[in-house]
Amino acid sequence: MQIIRNGSVPSVKSPAEWFTGDVRIDMMFKHEGGSPATGAIVTFEPGARTAWHTHPLGQTLIVTAGKGWTQCEGGPIVEINAGDIVCCPCKHRHWHGATPDTAMTHIAITEALDGKVVEWMEHVIDAEYLAGPPR
Repeated sequence: MQIIRNGSVPSVKSPAEWFTGDVRIDMMFKHEGGSPATGAIVTFEPGARTAWHTHPLGQTLIVTAGKGWTQCEGGPIVEINAGDIVCCPCKHRHWHGATPDTAMTHIAITEALDGKVVEWMEHVIDAEYLAGPPR
């Protein structure tokens, strides 16, 4: 058994090539000892979001605080709130982040396939993002 103590892994600022705005990533655990799973707490400041991306084995997001938006390619932007769980299918193009006015934190759980957990694509442009969910 391994116990990873809270605060034992430093927070990191998200890379600008994969995120828009201020995003902090706190790694919870990495795939070690044969497990392909990774987990991170990701905090998006208002207006911050991921770029479009896919996961080879999907992704589970557990929203723990605030309000955010997510969108799957071809679908509408959907609001997500604390307590919601988002299950992104394998290789499904999507993005997620905070709303323009409210921060959002989620736990992201992914699994690696051949050592890869994500494929990053282009940024979500402001016009696309600011359209928001259907009213």
